[in-house]
Amino acid sequence: MKLKGSILIFLLGVTGIGLFWRADILSYFTLLAKRPCACDRCLSEGDSLFEQRFSKFDEPFLSVNYNLSEDNFNWWKSLQGRGQILSAYRETVERLFQLVPASAHVEASSPNRCRTCAVVGNSGNLMKSHYGPLIDFQDVVIRINRGQTKGYEADVGNKTTHRVMYPESAADLDNTTRLVLFPFKIKDLDWVTNVFSTGPSGRKSNFKFNKDLVMILNPAFMRYVHDVWLQKKGFYPSTGFMTVVLALHICDEVHVFGFGADSDGNWSHYWTKLMNKNLKTGPHPGGEEYKMIVELAKHQILKFYTGW
Repeated sequence: MKLKGSILIFLLGVTGIGLFWRADILSYFTLLAKRPCACDRCLSEGDSLFEQRFSKFDEPFLSVNYNLSEDNFNWWKSLQGRGQILSAYRETVERLFQLVPASAHVEASSPNRCRTCAVVGNSGNLMKSHYGPLIDFQDVVIRINRGQTKGYEADVGNKTTHRVMYPESAADLDNTTRLVLFPFKIKDLDWVTNVFSTGPSGRKSNFKFNKDLVMILNPAFMRYVHDVWLQKKGFYPSTGFMTVVLALHICDEVHVFGFGADSDGNWSHYWTKLMNKNLKTGPHPGGEEYKMIVELAKHQILKFYTGW
């Protein structure tokens, strides 16, 4: 009888443990199913700083159906230094979307995938960093303006999936790299169309990129970065900082490289020899932007690699 009692107690104990274990496993997988991504930590998983600054901007890219408000247009127009009218902007956008995709291609979040992104700035602090392999390891690698790779692969990598540009910083792209146009004026939007148009000389523009991979930043998103993330400091955000905030909207895990001054305190590019030893950040609030990136890294919202 004692043996039977011991066996019964043992079986009841195993059954109880099994029930608790099953409940824990089920709750664990239920929790995983509810998570928006498969990363160790998803961007949307509550942080006070993130919640203060981050309000999901539904359309960071322009699309054929997006209607820019007059208020946002007037803010954007102030960046151009010359008078423009809303109707001219809308006509230009209409022509543009006859050529490029009606909406930008952005992969949606999924509990089965972790979309990792590298935002590669152009700071001189990338020199001798040996970040190249880590940058190339990410799913998406976003480079900014004329950031070079040839000859600098060990420090900056050579993979590029997205290139942020505006006409004054334009460079040729291969057929698989997405052009992310940051338009600061109506003429910037016209530029894309003109690249594929035959001019008076009978020749097309020398710039090369795949028109089917064009993505155009929404002017209202520029204002959102300035007003919400920078609290209206500076005249307008830098291209680099807008790219960081954009990455927080289209990626699940963000790695930031090449931002801030070099080890001597100069704001320089890693591929150019610095002639001006007091190089500043122009109309951009570079110091404020850098502090915000550092703060986001402290809160583990992004991963920031200082380079030195």
